[in-house]
Amino acid sequence: MMGQQVRGWRSGDGERRWLSMLIEAMEKVSRPEVRATPCDPRVFSALRLQLARPASPYPYWHASRVSQFSLRN
Repeated sequence: MMGQQVRGWRSGDGERRWLSMLIEAMEKVSRPEVRATPCDPRVFSALRLQLARPASPYPYWHASRVSQFSLRN
């Protein structure tokens, strides 16, 4: 389930579904057999690059998707 995008997760049922998927993923990666599996160094490299980026002021939408409309126009 990791890597899936849950559409409408902020709606009542969608929020519970998203939370259930998060808990399921956390339970899966906490298993000893999964934790003992070596991780590809490229994954760590990509993670470091992602974490080094500045936080987006638009956490749920990419900045290019944000409307340029303003009530002041």
